[in-house]
Amino acid sequence: MDIDTFHWTAAHVAAIGDGHRAPMIDKLVPVLPGTDLWDHWPIIDRQGRTVDFPGGPLVIALTAPVMPDPEARHAVARLRLMQKRPEGWLDFGNLLPDDLNPGSREWAGTAVLDEDGKTLWLYYTSAGVRGEAEPTFVQRMLLTCATLELSDAGATVHGWTAPRDMFLPDDRLYQSDMTGGGAVGTIKAFRDPFPVIHPTTGEEFILFSASKPGSTSDWNGLIGVARREGGVCTFLPPLVDADGLNNELERPHVVRHGERFYLFWSTQAKVFASDGPKGPNGLYGAVSDDLLGPWRPLNGTGLVVGNPAEAPFQAYSWLVLDDLSVWSFADLVGVATPPRDQAEARSAFAGTPAPVLQLALDDDSSRIIA
Repeated sequence: MDIDTFHWTAAHVAAIGDGHRAPMIDKLVPVLPGTDLWDHWPIIDRQGRTVDFPGGPLVIALTAPVMPDPEARHAVARLRLMQKRPEGWLDFGNLLPDDLNPGSREWAGTAVLDEDGKTLWLYYTSAGVRGEAEPTFVQRMLLTCATLELSDAGATVHGWTAPRDMFLPDDRLYQSDMTGGGAVGTIKAFRDPFPVIHPTTGEEFILFSASKPGSTSDWNGLIGVARREGGVCTFLPPLVDADGLNNELERPHVVRHGERFYLFWSTQAKVFASDGPKGPNGLYGAVSDDLLGPWRPLNGTGLVVGNPAEAPFQAYSWLVLDDLSVWSFADLVGVATPPRDQAEARSAFAGTPAPVLQLALDDDSSRIIA
């Protein structure tokens, strides 16, 4: 299958100006006291629409107990089921049983509800190996399903099937060694699965964050894609290639708006190449007339929503929903420079949903309208 890979380059990033910046965030009250919450996403249907549940959307989030170092959360992350209601958030506890995941922690993915309103499919990332003494950076994209039940008391999910690998990196199109430098921002990617159905052909494609094998650069991020047919996945060439520019194109996802497809991803200033231009921590995107490309950078540069210069770390992990609302989590709020130590990081880290933004899309451009 022909893929017209978009090469995101230093020239695009160098052209980023002062526009497309989010408003400042005030200090927020955590929705789960005693628990840090970061990447989160609503349950969607097969067409990518947020499912309308009584009371509000059901949401899956990465969570961890509050620890002295907020970066330590990544090593113990669990998926949690919640509901976002007008009067506040409801917590239904861990989504998966303690002994189901083959890894040592659970990372981001996507949850899709079948037309029967009961069968819930979870595409997610398993990181590490169960029982390991020290966290490793093995990443597997797994698929499992269960039965979702709603009652006056809330939501429960039961009967999870054994998670199975959807695909394994081949070192031809996607790198299998994920260690990188071993530090936050340097590890390689094989994570964040997002399924999307082609509206014309009905084919299912899975987008994911990946790394380019054989690269001579430490910054070799990709947005990968695979076609899933009859339960079998086949790798296709990447949708986006940032080799030499950026190490992590995280949580890629697609929104259909009008007659066009909009591809979004998140990244941070610290994972741009050290010898080139750096974009802000932000939401980036591209637009195409077809799901498989060719893609054009939104706003000429790719930047869709950037943190304000006065608070460059205030939010991260943006997700654009079908109504063009934009979710993210409040990260290091109210600081202009990186924290000097764990105590400063803990004081600034909000670990809770950020205020929702609203986008407008017009062909190859976007703007923040609320």
